[in-house]
Amino acid sequence: MTEIYVDGDACPVREEIFRVAARLRLNVFVVSNGSRPIRPPAASNVKMVLVGDRADAADDWITEHISAADVCVTSDIPLASRCLKNGARVVSPTGKEWTQANIDNALVGREIARHLRELGTNTRGPAPLTKRDKSRFLSALDTVVQAALREAARC
Repeated sequence: MTEIYVDGDACPVREEIFRVAARLRLNVFVVSNGSRPIRPPAASNVKMVLVGDRADAADDWITEHISAADVCVTSDIPLASRCLKNGARVVSPTGKEWTQANIDNALVGREIARHLRELGTNTRGPAPLTKRDKSRFLSALDTVVQAALREAARC
């Protein structure tokens, strides 16, 4: 069965995910280290998973549980790469679908930005999420979930 895994601490599209999952009757796992309190919805298909506060604890939990029939929502590029290696589908909160074809360039770009920050360059953070981003996200989420459901039906 297809499930949605959410890198929960900084995810700005949780409510959208919950609505899509309810419509399609999918389970959602919102994984968090508890650094930002997340109020869970009153829905039986949404599970809040609280992991330890060590670095990458949420990423590790998601990577250990996600499968090729599942979808991950994250803006964390290394986590996206790990999920892709498990065969899962990955989409960012801005609607960017991560694939084997584009993840390596994203990892390199992330490393360059990290290096520039170490040199003192201000690389800015992510832009605030717009209505257009949310619309693009909903479209991308629908696309990857439908593909995951087709994959799960074949197995």
